[in-house]
Amino acid sequence: MRILHTSDWHLGRSFHRESLLDAQAAFVDHLVETVRAERVDVVLVAGDVYDRALPPVDAVALCNEALRRLRETGARTILISGNHDSARRLGFGAALIEASGVHLRTDPAQAWEPVVIDDVAFYGIPYLEPELVRRPWELTERSHTAALTYAMERVRADAARHRHAVVLAHAFVTGGAASDSERDISVGGIAHVPLTAFAGVDYVALGHLHGRQRMSETVRYSGSPLAYSFSEAGQVKGSWLVTLGSGAEFVPAPVPRPVGRVTGRLDDLLTSPRYEPVEDHWLQVVLTDPVRPRAAMERLRARFPHTLALSFEPEGERTVPAPARLSGRPEAEVALDFVREVCGEPATREEEELLRRAIEESRVKETMA
Repeated sequence: MRILHTSDWHLGRSFHRESLLDAQAAFVDHLVETVRAERVDVVLVAGDVYDRALPPVDAVALCNEALRRLRETGARTILISGNHDSARRLGFGAALIEASGVHLRTDPAQAWEPVVIDDVAFYGIPYLEPELVRRPWELTERSHTAALTYAMERVRADAARHRHAVVLAHAFVTGGAASDSERDISVGGIAHVPLTAFAGVDYVALGHLHGRQRMSETVRYSGSPLAYSFSEAGQVKGSWLVTLGSGAEFVPAPVPRPVGRVTGRLDDLLTSPRYEPVEDHWLQVVLTDPVRPRAAMERLRARFPHTLALSFEPEGERTVPAPARLSGRPEAEVALDFVREVCGEPATREEEELLRRAIEESRVKETMA
């Protein structure tokens, strides 16, 4: 059996206010082409189908299109809800949709009720919020480990009736490498679950962490199909193509626009040829000039039009003056001191005039209020 393991689509997500919907649509095209070319039998989506509980309508439309096109290939699709999804909304109509070959698993109580395809039992364990399952499952502690251990015990008991067993789960397995784009799922400081919790099945398709990772030969994260933070620069995105009993290979996804990080002085960034390879990247730029350059973002975008994030970390140590006395000082003087401290140089005559005018106008409005 050929299985394509994907996760963390996060449909509807933006990247520093840049819409990713076209890039996500391109990933859907790639996914459908891969399923056809590789004769995939089952597509797995291990949670975080959407980026938020109430997704935008265009994201819902794209999900609908993706599931329809995948079904037209003849493949079956199994999805679970992640911590970004609304389990109730994603699971709406699941019993009706099941007949079409698209299987939604969003109810924790169904985690050990498999989708059976050619004597392979697929168990969908949605994201388990410990507090929500602790009482109905009579758990002795409120933790992700307790919740997943209980679910997997029930899965293993049922899997004994089948030749092969595959699990989908959305969790943070101990030893996994996180990125900046995942939402924290810690509860009482205990967010991780041990790898041993997933023992006893043929393959575990994990979701939640956005970088592809092999926790063991049979337990893997596919990662997100696109980079959703600058911490993911350099990661290869895609899906795991799994042949039960024969291992897995990674299928890279298209890169609509790479992400990158650059650090240096503004003049060097604007003139050095070594930055030519990243001119079309979405960039996070850290400036190290000793004095904050004026109009830095505008000047950077003349060469790097897709600069999205800018920060200032001057080289060497900066001497931070003791806080100036504020009480009794004119507001304009305090404001001008702030400008001098932040910019590393005094305000220009035009800036000083603008500050004084703003302070005067605020006084007038206060008086009239």
